[in-house]
Amino acid sequence: MQRLRKFQKKKMFLFLTVVFLGLAAVTGRLVYLMVFRSEFYGEQAEDLHEREREIKAARGRILDRNGTVLASNRSVCTISVIHSQIEDEDAVVDMLVKELDMPEEEVRKRVEKVSSIERIRTNVDKETGDAILNYGLAGVKVDADYKRYYPYDDLASRVLGFTGSDNQGIIGLEVKYDQWLSGTNGKILTLTDSKGLEIQAAGERRSEPVDGNDLVVSLDCNIQKYCQQAARKVMKEKQADAVSVILMDPGSGEILAMVNEPEFNLNEPFTLTDQVLEQAKEDFQAEQEKKREQEAQEEEGELQQNKDEEEIFDPENDPEQKQEFLNKMWRNLCINDTYEPGSTFKIITTSAALEEGVVTLDDRFYCPGYKIVEDRRIRCHKTDGHGSETFTEGIMNSCNPVFIELGLRLGTDNFYKYFKQFGLLEKTGIDLPGEASTIMHDPDNMGQVELATVSFGQSFQITPIQLITTASSLINGGIRVTPHFGVRVQNEKEQIVETFHYDTSENIVSSDTSEKVRYLLEKVVSEGTGKKGGVEGFSIGGKTATSQTLPRSDHKYIASFLGFAPAEDPQVIGLVVIYDPQGIYYGGTIAAPVMQEIYEDVLPYLGLEPSKEAGKDGEES
Repeated sequence: MQRLRKFQKKKMFLFLTVVFLGLAAVTGRLVYLMVFRSEFYGEQAEDLHEREREIKAARGRILDRNGTVLASNRSVCTISVIHSQIEDEDAVVDMLVKELDMPEEEVRKRVEKVSSIERIRTNVDKETGDAILNYGLAGVKVDADYKRYYPYDDLASRVLGFTGSDNQGIIGLEVKYDQWLSGTNGKILTLTDSKGLEIQAAGERRSEPVDGNDLVVSLDCNIQKYCQQAARKVMKEKQADAVSVILMDPGSGEILAMVNEPEFNLNEPFTLTDQVLEQAKEDFQAEQEKKREQEAQEEEGELQQNKDEEEIFDPENDPEQKQEFLNKMWRNLCINDTYEPGSTFKIITTSAALEEGVVTLDDRFYCPGYKIVEDRRIRCHKTDGHGSETFTEGIMNSCNPVFIELGLRLGTDNFYKYFKQFGLLEKTGIDLPGEASTIMHDPDNMGQVELATVSFGQSFQITPIQLITTASSLINGGIRVTPHFGVRVQNEKEQIVETFHYDTSENIVSSDTSEKVRYLLEKVVSEGTGKKGGVEGFSIGGKTATSQTLPRSDHKYIASFLGFAPAEDPQVIGLVVIYDPQGIYYGGTIAAPVMQEIYEDVLPYLGLEPSKEAGKDGEES
């Protein structure tokens, strides 16, 4: 019996010990959770009952070199509903239909949707947002937001670019410098109960937004207006497809203006312009006609069968068509597209020949109106020829046989050597997205005929920005600059956050070659084919060009003029390119006067002093 009692006592002791240890463990765990982990689990519990709404940050502005605002923001609202908080669905639907002018079916579908928060519409003007707020209807939220605004509508549209509904950049500088312009959105955190209703007594927590920084660019608003006005005028007069203009500082690479006419309205970037629609329709119909001709040739009788299958021009109801035409409308011809430069490229051939020592200014040539290379008769623009002429006269006359001879003297290897040395085989590095590369013959497949045609600017393609950048290095003493818009980033207090620096390459050509090139190009304007690019009282250097687009059978031309001033110490260089002008299409006749008109406004505006009398009338090229 005594043993039994001892055993029972021992059993009880073990039981109590186990219970005590269990209680101690539970107590210890509770103490750990309640004391040491209380904050963590408190946050977790709050998160289960918090609703999050964004507070949009204001995007940084884009300012021109003088502080003129080119892109800013307008206050708008985002309208949302919280289903669990709505007390009268019909009243909310009726109010939103009335104030937002939306279909009742669409509004009701969103209002009745069971979700933590449902967005009804963004970019609602502030007046409408205030009116909705004044209704005081439960479950309706009006949050402050920003919409990008461009004060000058279509000014430099393809350069500035625009933003999407999320306020992020899509094209142009808006996307290139998005990391600087974008701010950091804030948050509103609201406590709710298990039914999703806000707990009024709990209030709300806010994380304030951080606005984006301002971007200062090299564009000059006034110079851009001068260039756009001149481009628009010649486009209308010549019924051209498009006109591009670039003005830049040849010493620094800062771009003062870049025009791609017709421009589009940055405040309505998804609306196709009338000009784009008209051109798109013409291109579409031409494409369909070519398809029909091909089908008819491939199999007789198939044409009738496929007529019912042909596409219809209807961009407003065909999303793919509309996007295709929008992409064309947004393209920046100055950097995204290539073209045959024609005689403006003779600046490059001249520089290479002088640098290599295969020509002097007084070398004599003879032009009978053509030059035979292998089995090809390549004509001069003056079909009856220029006769005997010095090299200086040859560039003044823009004589093709002279430059064919220079190309042959250089040879393929040397030509490619200078192509590479001048930077033509690389992109310029401009701070805009989508820059195209030079399209050039493979040196292994480049015969004498190809060499001859390249020497006067045909049978290969470059971008306008590549041409003007390369020409800058040949007239500025031999320094290859990087063309650019971005100058610096600053905060709202105008404190500098970041200053941008760009690569340069020296000794592209010798200072002696550069001086001779400036002298020759001044002669082109004062006495040669570029006379209509001259400005009274200023020394202007430049080169005209007339080239043909592919296929040659379309008989479409590109007229252009590249000019700089002052000729002896260039402070500004410009390029005008006119695509498919109707009627007279010579660069010296229609493109040079555009640059003349621009410089008559820009040179005094830049504070450049008149230096001498310059001619204003000239011949065709």
